[in-house]
Amino acid sequence: MALKKPAPAAPSSDDERRLARDLPGLLSALEAADPLARRWAARDLADHPDASRALVERLGIETEPSVSQVILTTLTRLGDEIAVAGLTECLRSEDAMLRNAAIEAMKQLPDEVAPVMEQLLKDDDPDVRIFAVDVLESLRHPRVEEWLIRVIAEDPHVNVCATAVDLLGEVGSERAVPTLHALKARFVDEPYIQFAADLALKRIAQG
Repeated sequence: MALKKPAPAAPSSDDERRLARDLPGLLSALEAADPLARRWAARDLADHPDASRALVERLGIETEPSVSQVILTTLTRLGDEIAVAGLTECLRSEDAMLRNAAIEAMKQLPDEVAPVMEQLLKDDDPDVRIFAVDVLESLRHPRVEEWLIRVIAEDPHVNVCATAVDLLGEVGSERAVPTLHALKARFVDEPYIQFAADLALKRIAQG
């Protein structure tokens, strides 16, 4: 019986990573058919500040969740204006997993996200405004309370205000008290707003 020649072994992840790791090579691998190659490329592009635009573009069409997650991690590490814009655009995604991952990424970039926060909090889409408040939940930035006060003072959408007042109950100070009372007067027929605002006022009074 003739011996059969064994089939060549499939390339391992190490093989994939031994491909050209310069910027052109990584950008090419980012478009590879193999998601494993794309994932390694997305990870290694963290060492290339000029890669943000390509990563954002890939994120917009990527179908493999594990690759999207690595792209988000790399964009967070790069943290430049293009990266932040890409993360921000994810707030409009219908993919809840991608949207939530982007929110978590943005929370890690307080100084980089701060310049776009006011714009997000005034976005025409109330869902985007709610997601922006979600970003504020863990955004370690000195203007968080200021932004939340402005939301509950000016935003016309009850759900946006409800999300903001919940967070204000955790981070608010005496400076939020007049605006909380005004919020109660503005949404006098909304039981949840009344409850959340009263709870926030109680927490602030207790220090």
